[in-house]
Amino acid sequence: MATLVTIKSSPIEDAEALQKAFKGWGTDEKSVITILGHRNVYQRQQIRKSYQETYQEDLLKRLESELSGDFERAVYRWMLEPADRDAVLANVAIKDGNKGHVIIEIVSVLSPEEVLAMRRAYHNRYKHSLEEDVAAHTTGHLRQLLVGLVTSFRYGGDEINPKLAKTEADILHESIKEKKGNPEEAIRILTTRSKTQLLATFNRYRDDHGISITKKLLDNASDDFHKALHTAIRCINDHKKYYEKVLRGALKRVGTDEDGLTRVVVTRAEKDLKDIKEVYYKRNSVHLEDAVAKEISGDYKKFILTLLGK
Repeated sequence: MATLVTIKSSPIEDAEALQKAFKGWGTDEKSVITILGHRNVYQRQQIRKSYQETYQEDLLKRLESELSGDFERAVYRWMLEPADRDAVLANVAIKDGNKGHVIIEIVSVLSPEEVLAMRRAYHNRYKHSLEEDVAAHTTGHLRQLLVGLVTSFRYGGDEINPKLAKTEADILHESIKEKKGNPEEAIRILTTRSKTQLLATFNRYRDDHGISITKKLLDNASDDFHKALHTAIRCINDHKKYYEKVLRGALKRVGTDEDGLTRVVVTRAEKDLKDIKEVYYKRNSVHLEDAVAKEISGDYKKFILTLLGK
């Protein structure tokens, strides 16, 4: 369920109002938030188109020059089409060097068709493939897992093979047990099976071994590969709980992780942010909006709270 409160509007009028907000001394940030924070993805693309046609200027480039800091990054990412936004987030994560979890998160949560669209957007934007960039920045089993995840085109149906779930739950158990197993088998299972089949396997693992696979991995997750396995399984198993943890980590650390906060709010606002907010409240006994309001400030705070439906 989405949190976004959308308002019916004319893209031409919105484009004119934004142009007006950019004129004169300083930008009228309030108008930018009021307009863009209440428009759905289709409306935002129409505004961008109208702005280009009317003023012969790319609205995104104008926003980049008018806004700054975390506010600018959040608005810029919000304005992109979802596949393009995911491509940008993946590229930023690759350049950062230690954010493999963001790439795992993106490709493990998206549907097979959405992953394909994101990879196409990556080609168009960066003139090379996501998998070649991922491969160039990783090594060993971590590289095998990440390249396998970004190139996977999983089956998207609901069929389950219970016998296979039992066999592969045992294979995963051996594969991650004290890190002496065969990681390639875990990689094969996680990068090829449908999400429905994987959920059946994870459930079977818990039934047979008396512990969830994520807890078992957490005990062993000292290296990057096992941490990546843990992230992939969490995202496939229950992405809303995973996103709640990202938000909790972003808000509770010393110095807020604005990148993590922006990523979750902007990518989920038109999908299931309402559900993630409920998971957050159940886990922390505080509303996400209140936690956010305490940790960040200024126009960035106003914009994020707008996307949270406040």
